Amino acid sequence: MASTPPDGRAGIDAALVKRLIAAQFPQWSALPVTPVEVDGWDNRTYRLGDTMTARLPTAAGYVPAVDKENRWLPRLAPQLSVAVPPVLGLGVPGEGYPFPWSVRGWLPGGTARPERIGDMPRFAAEVAEFLLALQRCDTTDGPAAGEHSFYRGAPPAHYDDETRRCLAALKGRVDTDRATAVWEAALAAEWRGAPVWFHGDIASGNLLVDDGKLTAVIDFGTSGVGDPACDLVIAWGMFHGESRAAFRRVVGQDDGTWARARGWALWKALLVLSQNIDTDEELAAVNRHVIDEVLADHDDFA
Repeated sequence: MASTPPDGRAGIDAALVKRLIAAQFPQWSALPVTPVEVDGWDNRTYRLGDTMTARLPTAAGYVPAVDKENRWLPRLAPQLSVAVPPVLGLGVPGEGYPFPWSVRGWLPGGTARPERIGDMPRFAAEVAEFLLALQRCDTTDGPAAGEHSFYRGAPPAHYDDETRRCLAALKGRVDTDRATAVWEAALAAEWRGAPVWFHGDIASGNLLVDDGKLTAVIDFGTSGVGDPACDLVIAWGMFHGESRAAFRRVVGQDDGTWARARGWALWKALLVLSQNIDTDEELAAVNRHVIDEVLADHDDFA
């Protein structure tokens, strides 16, 4: 079992959350506040009793997600194939904490680690079905991709300079010629589709499972309306073989969308690898694997 992260990251600890709850939601002030076992980076999340969580952004760049999620999650939820976090309250700055924050309903289930999933192709199809349901949601007045989504849903060209710096830094350590071809194919595959809802961070840590089945999707902080290509990167991060084929078959999407998806996956893997190649062998190996899978996929399908 994973150990609970140390309390106090980004200046946020259980005592602060306790004070915020007491001041702004006194009806819940008697409930225990404890860090969650698996915490994200953009926000710190705490259990509030048995049925709720408190979720606090760790920096100003993550603040736009608070209002976005509080506004849109209740509208999206009825149209989706699995549960998303229920919004129970919106907190304001206070007690020395400078940002808005939120109270959510607790969703049961564990994060989607492979050992919790007996039938990975079925699970891959369930993830694909969720994405298709999300793409069918009404986009009227939805938040267009941009800074709030860290440019997920926008053209991958936003990260062109960063990607090329990573390619230069990794020359001789990965196949940068093939990687450059993948990146340039992503840039060339201009998206011309109608805007749809995207999640922006479909990864194992944001997918909850119970009895091996997908039961909920959490953390819509990078969500918005735009190009859905960014939501396909899990094809190389978590799926392979039969499960990747099942995901590809069910989620559909045209060749250009898959080309941009390979670009999104490559950008992130190159960035993380360039930062950790000489300091974190395990993390480097994970991202080398993603790069290898993306390059092979480009060879097979481009």
